[in-house]
Amino acid sequence: MEKNLKRHGKHFVYIVQCQDGTYYAGYTNNIAARIRRHNAGFASKYTRPRLPVTLAWKKEYRYFKPAFLMEKRIKKLTRKQKELLVGGVRLDKVLSKKNG
Repeated sequence: MEKNLKRHGKHFVYIVQCQDGTYYAGYTNNIAARIRRHNAGFASKYTRPRLPVTLAWKKEYRYFKPAFLMEKRIKKLTRKQKELLVGGVRLDKVLSKKNG
């Protein structure tokens, strides 16, 4: 019998803004530690040459799977859509915009 394991607790999808103004989206279960790892140069090849990074946006999820799937969707957003999200537009509104 296959056991259905649910990873629950705090899971975050986040966007950091790099020093050069670009955005990077990711997933973590510990946002403070993840930002420290980014700024120490250990979290992402993309952010490493663009340090320091600052947290620009985050959304908390109770379960791993929805957070992981949302990270994949956010990584596909256009820069304009990410700017809207960081600027305070609700996630569902940003995702519904067709031409980013």
